[in-house]
Amino acid sequence: MKIALLFWRLLRYRVALMLILFLLLSVSLHQNLTTHPLFIVLACVSLAFSYISATSINDIADAKIDAINHSHSIGRPLITGEGNKMDLVAVFVIATLCSLLLAACINWWAFILVGISILINIAYSLPPTQFSYRTWLAPFVLGIAYVGIPYTLGLAIVDRRIEHADVAWFLGLYAMFVGRIILKDFRDRKGDAKYHKPTFLLRFGKEATCIFSCMGLVIGGGIILWQLRSNGWLILITALYLVSVLFMLRRLSVSHDGAQEQLSIGVGAKMGNGLLITLLAFFSLRQAGESMSTQLLIAGIVSLIFFINYGIFLRNPKAAIIGYKG
Repeated sequence: MKIALLFWRLLRYRVALMLILFLLLSVSLHQNLTTHPLFIVLACVSLAFSYISATSINDIADAKIDAINHSHSIGRPLITGEGNKMDLVAVFVIATLCSLLLAACINWWAFILVGISILINIAYSLPPTQFSYRTWLAPFVLGIAYVGIPYTLGLAIVDRRIEHADVAWFLGLYAMFVGRIILKDFRDRKGDAKYHKPTFLLRFGKEATCIFSCMGLVIGGGIILWQLRSNGWLILITALYLVSVLFMLRRLSVSHDGAQEQLSIGVGAKMGNGLLITLLAFFSLRQAGESMSTQLLIAGIVSLIFFINYGIFLRNPKAAIIGYKG
């Protein structure tokens, strides 16, 4: 029972859901999601286990830093006392084996990809590589693990080779993710500063970090807009999402309050997820053979929901902060 609870604590489902969105989008760009339902389920669960594997080993490596940055977070069982180091080691071993086993049930290519993901998780958190302490490498390595592996795993499910369009989609999503993940340093800077973790934010400052994030968003967003060039209305919807995130980056850059910074980052992240879900809905319907009007209608409805929430968050910042932290 204790191990099961630790699995749930370490899942941190919001991030795990993002990995699954990249996987599903990759599949939906090539085939109907109902073509390989069992393989998709296996891949989603495998990704969830691989993420638990990553968080368990990372929590062990960063225990001192997390004690400052996440002292009251239920998602850090090593800090709250719900688990000890050996418990997390056990979770790591079990989650790793489960992730690999499930991937092997899909095909050998999936097994290799998940194996690479596990190796990246270890190299990111532990010496001698410990990429989390490499200022420039850290966000790009995470991009490979969080975008590259799920996207390529989707190709493994549909048994497709990587084509030019896949490279473009990957680069667009990758650049946007790197621009997004660099902002997590704002939440962790107190503990990072105390233990001299050379994050991009601490080394180069807030302005440079916001510029870096903006560059990732603009470059990645530009690539995705190019990929959508034959879908006029979808280009407009995507552009609106990108503008909304840019606006939150602007708010972040001029904010002098930690809570307001987290609001800007959190709402921007939600809109990024909204874009992924909108694209997933559109391409899923296209692969299912629905008409273009139906595809755009559903994409528009999904977008409307996210933009209504966006407006609510801006008018009621306290509610938005609670929602993001929850």
